[in-house]
Formats: sequence, C-alpha cells, structure tokens
Amino acid sequence: MSENPYDLLGVKANAPDKEIKAAYRKLAKELHPDLNPGDAKAEERFKAISSAYSLLSDKEQRARFDRGEIDASGKEKPQQQYYRSYADAGPETHYYSSEGFSDFGDESDLFSELFRRAQAGGKADGRSAHGPRRGEDVRYQLKVDFLDAVLGAKKRIMMPDRSALDITVPAGIRDGQTIRLKGKGSPGFNKGPNGDAYVKIEVAPHRIFKREGHDILLDVPITLDEAVLGAKIEVPTIHGKVSLSVPAGASSGQVLRLKGKGISGAKAAAAGDQLVRLKITLPKEIDPELQAFMQDWQGKNSYSVRQDLEGAI
Repeated sequence: MSENPYDLLGVKANAPDKEIKAAYRKLAKELHPDLNPGDAKAEERFKAISSAYSLLSDKEQRARFDRGEIDASGKEKPQQQYYRSYADAGPETHYYSSEGFSDFGDESDLFSELFRRAQAGGKADGRSAHGPRRGEDVRYQLKVDFLDAVLGAKKRIMMPDRSALDITVPAGIRDGQTIRLKGKGSPGFNKGPNGDAYVKIEVAPHRIFKREGHDILLDVPITLDEAVLGAKIEVPTIHGKVSLSVPAGASSGQVLRLKGKGISGAKAAAAGDQLVRLKITLPKEIDPELQAFMQDWQGKNSYSVRQDLEGAI
C-alpha cells in the first residue's frame, strides 16, 4: 500500500481542499472499524487514510509535504549535514527533529501527540497515534411550512448516504434558528463520539398569517353593513376557526384581540394572541340605491375624519 497521502485518498496532487475532504469522507464511511468489525485490513486502511487526511487538511503541512520538507507521517526529512548530530542519539530519537511541530499548539492534534510521545520516549503504535477522535459536525437547511413552524411538526431529512434523519421541529421556532441533533453527525474514529447535526430552519411565508413575536397578525375584510351595525363573523386562527364579535361602528384599521390564539412555544411564558385588523371593503359595484342613500345621509350627517392631518406639513 502506497504511503503517499494523495494515493491513499485517491486524488491528484493538485486536488482542491473540497475534493480531498469529499474523498476522505467517502473512504472513512466505507472503512470505519465500527462498520467492519474484525476486519484488520479495513482498520489498517482506515488508519492510513485518517493520517493522510490529517496531513493534507492542514494547508501549511500539505505545502511542506509538497516541497519535500516532511514525509507522509509529518516528520521532518533529515538533511545530510545533520546525520552525525543524530546518529548517536539513541533508538527513540534517531533522525527526529522538533522543527516544524511548533505550529501545532493543540495537544489533541495527531502530530502534536506523536511529538509529545517521542519527547517522552514512548512508543506510539497505530492505535494510540490514531486514538479516539470525534466525528465531524454536519449542517443541513430545512424549509418548513409556516404552520409547522408555529405549531411544531415531525420532519425527515434524507442524508447523503441515503439514511433518514428524523427531526422534531419545536413549536414556535423562528426563521433562521438552528436545531442541534447531538450525535447525529459523521461517525467518530476509533470509537470516538459522533459529531453533531445542525439543521437551520427556513420558514416559508403564509398566505394570510404573519408573525410578530408570539402574536399572529391577520387582516380581515368586513362589509360596510358589518362595520356600521356590528356582526358576528368567523375568522381563521393557527388553531382553527373561531367566532369574532365586530363592534358596531367599527373602522378600517381597528385591531381586535383574540387572546391566547397566538404561538405557544416551550420557552414562551404564555401563549401569544391573534391580532385581527379590520378592513372595510365596499362592493365591487355601488348600486344606485346605496349611492342615493349615501348622498342623502351625507347631506344630513357630514363629519370630519382628517383633522389630525392638518398642519402636518
């Protein structure tokens, strides 16, 4: 088996980072020890591709490997003039240099761990060098209907490997919020924990409802006679239809409140309300009888409604 990290991952030396990552993830899923119990060859290949990806995913280390400064394990390639300096240093430190490891400040890093063991005189076997590692987090975007977002729903996402990921959309979730699914990301390595899945929610707009905090806004048209005389009308809410009393003499723009008919989420102290804004709507065609009535009424009952606008400019 070739030790060249590009060959191990099946990519060319000029492959972009995205292609390298995709190749690694594909192989990791095929060779993961949890999916191949007792298969020593698969485990050995898994270790090899993990080491290859650790090197190539670090831009600086990849560049140094490409220049021939380090080998596939991340070790410095010894220069000829240093031979005598290291020849008598003992079996554990033969040709070993700390140069190039100063950039690895994270003790959890694979190469940092190898260097620490070498300094301590320990032996890093394949399992310890590639110890338990947490899997990668994965991110998705899920578009949900307005009512599913405000009332809550169960959804299913199909993952790249064609497995299903079931999601509980909590009641009251907002557009742009993210759901974290612990342990539902990429599998860990060498019995390390799985990564997490993050699902960003995109809420589709509704045809008639709008949201304002935990309240629901709704414009409701009413007829001229309903506005003048008052009426009982049926209006939709996110919970179903309810009866609403329109007071006599109602005006366009007047807001009526349906208490508790808004959004009730797990973190909401109390359910919101539905705010119904009335909109007086005249018939498409004004018949002669209505026109004559209004002309007569206007002559006897003229009144001002725009006094607040006087002097505004």
